[in-house]
Amino acid sequence: MTEYTDRETDRSAAPDGELDTCIEFALNGVKQTVRVAANAILLDVLRNNHGCNGVRGSCERGVCGACTVLVDDLPVASCSTFAFSIDGASVETVEGLAAPDGTLSPQQRAFSECGGFQCGFCTSGMLMLTTGLLRQDPQPDRGTIREWISSNTCRCTGYEMILESVERAAELSGETNGESA
Repeated sequence: MTEYTDRETDRSAAPDGELDTCIEFALNGVKQTVRVAANAILLDVLRNNHGCNGVRGSCERGVCGACTVLVDDLPVASCSTFAFSIDGASVETVEGLAAPDGTLSPQQRAFSECGGFQCGFCTSGMLMLTTGLLRQDPQPDRGTIREWISSNTCRCTGYEMILESVERAAELSGETNGESA
């Protein structure tokens, strides 16, 4: 991948003369610079340019939640977010949740312990929603958890184990932060 140091815009380099631009953003804490077409979506940039295959495309309309990532700590549907809109932002994907040594995050541990997945297709989106929720509300009640995860469709489970996983993630996060669970 070519790194660009200036914010040039060039019609000649883009397919069919479409406008493209160079954007900079932090991906899982690492600065990235990439040239994107004006109509590029964040999902494709993350998967194709950065190998973030945990970001899943499913509905391609922003309604199923499988492609959820955090942009500046807020959950967004990457399949309906233009890549240029994240210029200067911090983007987090499921690939960035575990510690560099492979230690699972509290959210990942909780989903594993509580069986909060079956086929696993929706799990990365659920993990990112859980991460966003716990940053906003470290001890959410069950109603709040239901509201947050309602933006991610799971076709395998009855959601009970997912709810339990989010509650457990809150407990584990509290322990990690030195709070009593």
